[in-house]
Amino acid sequence: MWTLQVACPDRPGLVASLSGCLFQHGANIVDADQHTDPDDRSFHQRIRFELAAGRESDLTSALAALAAEQGMTWRLRRPGGVARVAIFVSRLDHCLYDLLVRNGAGELPCEIAVVISNHPDLAPIAAHFGIPFRVFPITPETRTAHDAAVSAFLDEQAIDLVVLARYMQIVSPTLVAKYQGRIINIHHSFLPAFVGARPYHQAHERGVKLIGATAHYVTDVLDEGPIIEQDVIRATHRDAIDDLVRKGRDVERAVLGRAVRWHLEDRVLIYGNRTVVFA
Repeated sequence: MWTLQVACPDRPGLVASLSGCLFQHGANIVDADQHTDPDDRSFHQRIRFELAAGRESDLTSALAALAAEQGMTWRLRRPGGVARVAIFVSRLDHCLYDLLVRNGAGELPCEIAVVISNHPDLAPIAAHFGIPFRVFPITPETRTAHDAAVSAFLDEQAIDLVVLARYMQIVSPTLVAKYQGRIINIHHSFLPAFVGARPYHQAHERGVKLIGATAHYVTDVLDEGPIIEQDVIRATHRDAIDDLVRKGRDVERAVLGRAVRWHLEDRVLIYGNRTVVFA
């Protein structure tokens, strides 16, 4: 199945123009979702379609011409391609386990190519699932060399998506720029509340009645990238910090799993610091 994502300033006739272009070049639309942002009058659409054999070149040229005419940004994903994913971890294992189990069960349409860490602790988990595990130690003194080595390794592995599964390091600006819109982080709070480190401790001190988790794309500004998915669970005055951590980990797993799957299925469109998610 082919997937087309488009975004542009809203104007009358966009849906007709896109569907007509696809029809004229041998495409059969299977499903389509669209959204118009009332604040900035932007148009966003995701279309899945079948395409008659031998029509790819003509369709691509026609879409490029339509995009230039309408001021569209667009992305076309061909059928059959499988994204290669690198999972970054530190010492916490719950999100890593969940992603590997979901992938093995066929819930995540990707190839998990490697697990990367700054510590060796989780190597046995990767080995259990038959996934290569690489350690790139990091210290303030070796930060520049570390970033260069990681970037080169990701190039060697032809990585399409990076998932930070409770990776407790700040990703370098160089890597963020290189993988713009392709690094997903799970933050263990309901952003924008309790950014940074130890959010469960902050939540406990504040006496909140809901705790949550946020999956977002990584930008140069810590924990402020476009949000893909969030969820919450109730907390009470009886919950100690360990209780909040235990409850929160359940939410983290679910939120990260959904966000990764939606990204892999081309359901997420980024615009500015926001997203449209056709879930």
